[in-house]
Amino acid sequence: MRTYKIACIPGDGIGKEVIPAGQAVLDALATACGEFGFDFESFGWGGDWYRARGEMMPADGLDALRGKDAILFGSAGDPHIPDHITLWGLRLKICQGFDQYANVRPTRILPGIDAPLKRCAPEDLDWVIVRENSEGEYAGVGGRVHQGHPLEAATDVSMMTRAGVERIMRFAFRLAQSRPRKLLTVVTKSNAQRHAMVMWDEIALQISKEFPDVTWDKELVDACTARMVNRPATLDTLVATNLHADILSDLAAALAGSLGIAPTGNIDPERRFPSMFEPIHGSAFDIMGQGLANPVGTFWSCVMLLEHLGETAAAQRLMRAIEAVTANPALHTRDLGGPATTADVTQAVCEQVASPKP
Repeated sequence: MRTYKIACIPGDGIGKEVIPAGQAVLDALATACGEFGFDFESFGWGGDWYRARGEMMPADGLDALRGKDAILFGSAGDPHIPDHITLWGLRLKICQGFDQYANVRPTRILPGIDAPLKRCAPEDLDWVIVRENSEGEYAGVGGRVHQGHPLEAATDVSMMTRAGVERIMRFAFRLAQSRPRKLLTVVTKSNAQRHAMVMWDEIALQISKEFPDVTWDKELVDACTARMVNRPATLDTLVATNLHADILSDLAAALAGSLGIAPTGNIDPERRFPSMFEPIHGSAFDIMGQGLANPVGTFWSCVMLLEHLGETAAAQRLMRAIEAVTANPALHTRDLGGPATTADVTQAVCEQVASPKP
């Protein structure tokens, strides 16, 4: 029997509720399939760790993760700790430390979800947003001087490299090529950002010649937001910079019904290091400990984790179980307008994966 070593990092807020739920669903799936199992190891890194030790994770924390097959991550964010400390000290430390340069965020309207777009059928919104995850606006280049004085100045420099842009473009074109429509939209802002984004456009054109069967177009990021709302069926796979895709993917999740159902994968396509999978909803301290967190985003992230491990049949089985549960309004959590708790949804998905034909 195959055994996969999974690092679980609940992090902060509702991450401490949805990651154990994800473990329960994966265990139920493994029992039902009978062909593989999971060896989970949990790490208590995050805000509580910071308060006790002055760091979000140990300096050598990456070494503890390096031998894992994948990482299941909850959230990073604490209302009592500055956001740049929680993000750079934990999530980005892992993403950049393991060069997880492709952030992949699928979005579609799941069965039973009442999405806000009134002229959008479920089949009209089926996207994958590819986010450059290692440089760009979140490269971490910049600084502050003369703090507290009238002359105080601060910079955050968006830095793009040819190597970085080439590899994310190639990844995005390859992903688009694997999808039925073979359609890619390259999101840009080269009309105003006339250096790095112009290079971004030029490299997109160069890489496109390697994929003659992929139809592609270019869209300014501000125009892309309107297109996502007004003409969702014209989009399929999108690729954008770190900041642009960060914003667009949250909009996409909202248009599909809720941030609570949206997954993401931080991928090292070359598989030199473990990849990390997480819901995009954040720590949501306002509902922490009340049983209100929607675990569907975590479960869908587990689907992506299984796909990455090559367990395609199990991933499909779990996705069918998720869709069967979302199709029942009685099993919708509060963010979807329903009465269900985190435990209710988790139990229902576990029961679905255990059934002979979930």
